[in-house]
Amino acid sequence: MPQLILEDLNLAAAERRLCVAALEQGGNIVSAAQLLGITRHAMKRRIVKLRIVWPRPAPQISAASPSIWPSA
Repeated sequence: MPQLILEDLNLAAAERRLCVAALEQGGNIVSAAQLLGITRHAMKRRIVKLRIVWPRPAPQISAASPSIWPSA
């Protein structure tokens, strides 16, 4: 796991950043929990407690962006 740099010594903020990093690296809750050495249930509790939005919302495609499908 990459090294995290903490701006301050806030334990809740550090825990949140660590959980988010594990989710991003693992890609799902089970893998993130394994990276942190905790159970899936404990990871889900932390996601709720720390108000982490997971899975991340997909980026919105605007109408102005070019289509990947050729027009007829």
